[in-house]
Amino acid sequence: MQIPNPNRHEDTVWWALYTRHQHEKVIADMLTAKGFEVFLPLHNSVRRWKDRRKVLSVPLFPSYVFVRGGLERKLQVVTTPGVFMALSRGGQLATIPESEIEAIRRAIEGYFDVEPHPFLRCGERVRVTRGSLEGVEGILIRKKNLFRLVLSVDMLAQSVAVEIDAADVAPVTPHTVDTSLSPARLSG
Repeated sequence: MQIPNPNRHEDTVWWALYTRHQHEKVIADMLTAKGFEVFLPLHNSVRRWKDRRKVLSVPLFPSYVFVRGGLERKLQVVTTPGVFMALSRGGQLATIPESEIEAIRRAIEGYFDVEPHPFLRCGERVRVTRGSLEGVEGILIRKKNLFRLVLSVDMLAQSVAVEIDAADVAPVTPHTVDTSLSPARLSG
């Protein structure tokens, strides 16, 4: 008869480390040598200099390394040179769902061109970065499995939605929002 291990769940959870910039590979190697299961997703990036071009394998998530389990040895992880901290939420170690790690793993192991992209949430204000709508701002939504950009005419209280590739938009930062027609400017 096998006795259930109360720490079994702790052995299977993924957690993230915030690391020194450009030290992710060294840290991953050190943690692997210490016996930890480490995930460091990489992608190929073309770097250009005046005299040459080079394809480098760089972290998909700069300054982050993922570790599975090993919570009973957390001190060995966070005291590794170059590790700043383990990510936490509300004083508790923040865990990452297996499905999210597996999705990233499958994407980089497949024949896909994987590259970093700004984090977008549906309902967020975005700006189109390329194509015929370049520079246009709207609200990103998802309908079925497609992304759409909602464009509004506030005065008419009407909107339209246009299908868009999520790779063609970037979040609008607060300092880039066009305030030329804001109510404060119209009233003064």
